Amino acid sequence: MANKSSIEWTESTWNPVTGCSKISPGCQYCYAERFAKRLQAMGQPNYKNGFKLTLHEHVLKQPLSWKKPQMIFVNSMSDLFHRDVPLEFIQKVFETMRKAHWHTFQLLTKRSPRLLEVDKYLSWPDNVWMGVSIENMAFTSRADHLRQTNAKIKFLSLEPLLGPLPNLNLTNIDWVIVGGESGPKARPMETEWILEIRDQCQKTNVPFFFKQWGGKNKKKNGRLLEGRTWDGMPVTKISNQFFPMP
Repeated sequence: MANKSSIEWTESTWNPVTGCSKISPGCQYCYAERFAKRLQAMGQPNYKNGFKLTLHEHVLKQPLSWKKPQMIFVNSMSDLFHRDVPLEFIQKVFETMRKAHWHTFQLLTKRSPRLLEVDKYLSWPDNVWMGVSIENMAFTSRADHLRQTNAKIKFLSLEPLLGPLPNLNLTNIDWVIVGGESGPKARPMETEWILEIRDQCQKTNVPFFFKQWGGKNKKKNGRLLEGRTWDGMPVTKISNQFFPMP
């Protein structure tokens, strides 16, 4: 049985790696760190090391047993391109994704230099979507690194959005997700920042997905923007899904 996810833009999660380390301001109040410590306290075996980076060889083939096609977020509790994840392990993850061709796999990283470094050693199947997280203008170079990879579908996750991203370059970008930070110490996100990105997506015909307002009570704050939800996703042969923008 798949590990069902409450993340709005995916269906399930698969965590062959858990744990991470902070690399930029978007990591400051990491949800995965809070969750990992909770799972450790509950005695969950995969989190006996808490949020220390840990490889889990025993779950590498897990998606092959999930027969129903689905969107799978890879390493929701880590970053596959962390320096402490060996290239050989990354390649094993990619081999499973290639074999599980009926699924769509979604990867996210803040470590775009490492992604670019190992790109030439990876085989990118059509069912793998590669994204980078960008929280403010200081880290837009991550999108530049992503553009240089051989990933078939490239996307941006602008969450937590901590500042405006004027004139965001969406060349060769297939999807944009925007979301506010959630949790007890959530930093605010301005409506103007979101609308500017949404408008840029519309101008360039890039699917736009508004994930959440976030805040201390993300459920109460919801995910409506200008009175509606925005659930744009890329058109692919694998996903067979598309939610067009007006």
